[in-house]
Amino acid sequence: MSDWLIAHYDLLRGLHILAVIAWMAGLLYLPRLFAYHSTATAGSELDQTFQTMEGKLLRIIMNPAMILALVFGLALIWVDAHIRGWGFLGEPWMSVKLAGVLFLLGWHHYLAVARKRFAQGRNQRSNKFWRATNELPFLAAIVMVIAVTTEFGR
Repeated sequence: MSDWLIAHYDLLRGLHILAVIAWMAGLLYLPRLFAYHSTATAGSELDQTFQTMEGKLLRIIMNPAMILALVFGLALIWVDAHIRGWGFLGEPWMSVKLAGVLFLLGWHHYLAVARKRFAQGRNQRSNKFWRATNELPFLAAIVMVIAVTTEFGR
């Protein structure tokens, strides 16, 4: 199995990138939906429409994409460890990448909890809050991509 993974490293990397793109799309779009949803009257038809859209986005796109991004990312770490040794995990660029992954996982969880609050009619955040935080995942992605592509600190 390990030889197969090593031989298909580029395929794993491509699948990881595709999964991350899908996950990022959801992480960027869901807060935008929340911004619009926060102006809807609880229990209204518009409220119900946003609840449906948000629930499907999370269940059908974001959760599977997150899981695939993690699975392919872990496979890449495993392959890299067998090629260069496990020491690369302590490199500054990889520490930045892993910190970014933890942030995105935390943000994903925060959004999932916020979706439940909207569904219960208990949203506590304003339109301005959701607009202000909408780009956080993209800012994290910029830092992560620059760290990984330059392998800074090496």
